[in-house]
Amino acid sequence: MVSPKHADPFHAAEKSDGQVRDSQPLFHQYGAEVQRFGDVRLFPIALGYNARVESCQLLNHILADTIILYNLYKKHHWLVRGHTFYQLHLLLDKHADEQLKLVDLMAERVQTLGGVAVADPRHVAELTTIPRPPNGAEQVPAMLSRLLEAHEILITKVRDAVDKTADNRDDGTNDILVSDVLRTNELQVWFIAEHLVDVPAVRIDQDG
Repeated sequence: MVSPKHADPFHAAEKSDGQVRDSQPLFHQYGAEVQRFGDVRLFPIALGYNARVESCQLLNHILADTIILYNLYKKHHWLVRGHTFYQLHLLLDKHADEQLKLVDLMAERVQTLGGVAVADPRHVAELTTIPRPPNGAEQVPAMLSRLLEAHEILITKVRDAVDKTADNRDDGTNDILVSDVLRTNELQVWFIAEHLVDVPAVRIDQDG
């Protein structure tokens, strides 16, 4: 006869040495928040507390905008239409992938500084200053213009953060902002802006 203890699959099995062994996952676990958003832990990276706090704040606002920009690119990648569909469909997805890499890079930098990176979409929505687009599809020129406006909002914050991190000697954050975030966004602006130039593929010389 099987004992009630061993008949229960959720009951811990005992080893021969008396130790308890149990492979059943423990669900619905809850605990206290171990670090509040905005708090910064002490890491031995030879950078002052105030400098790290300011860098985390700057990065999180840029990070929030970058997450929104990434999602704008994915939205427009799915909804773009018209005779340039194929080219824009691929380009917008490429830009989205590049923005996603920046998201991870900045989030890990916040963690390296001892902070907490913004991540939850509802929290991101509270921090971003990029206007919300309509839920439906827009005309292609409006989509591209919206992307350019989002880029400019983000780039403005990046330039401000570049100056402040340079003043604070936070060279690691400054390098990421200049070498990765700024240059990627500037290059993407160029690629998107050129699609808004009204130049026909063929021009007939009326005098010829």
